[in-house]
Amino acid sequence: MKPIGYWLNRTDHALTTAMDALLAEFGLTRLAWQVLNVVEDTAQARDADVHTVLAANADAAARTAALETVLADGWADRPSPGRLDLTADGRARLARVAERVADFRTRCTEGVPAEDYRTAVAVLERITRNLEPPASR
Repeated sequence: MKPIGYWLNRTDHALTTAMDALLAEFGLTRLAWQVLNVVEDTAQARDADVHTVLAANADAAARTAALETVLADGWADRPSPGRLDLTADGRARLARVAERVADFRTRCTEGVPAEDYRTAVAVLERITRNLEPPASR
């Protein structure tokens, strides 16, 4: 049996590759989609919020590039300096993306009982918390 790190890397690569392909028709990547989710989920979102939430997902340059992409493509705008908000068009487009992502998530977990999925996520969370320094928890 391969160790967990092997499967984590392969799974993340498979998720990113498949999501990038799925999101390409919307002009997004997985990371840009994650940026949009942070903006949608964070009241009065700031660039710093995006960078903090997505720090484990990509380096600062990639996060900044994804942020610039969603701004340039009209998904989000700046209601005031340093702040981010989805545009009306961005909200409508993100709702269409969410439908496709929901289908993708269903496909990803085909054949995986809900309880097994919850257990897998809980195990990964525990391993992560065991390895992270206390300050980042």
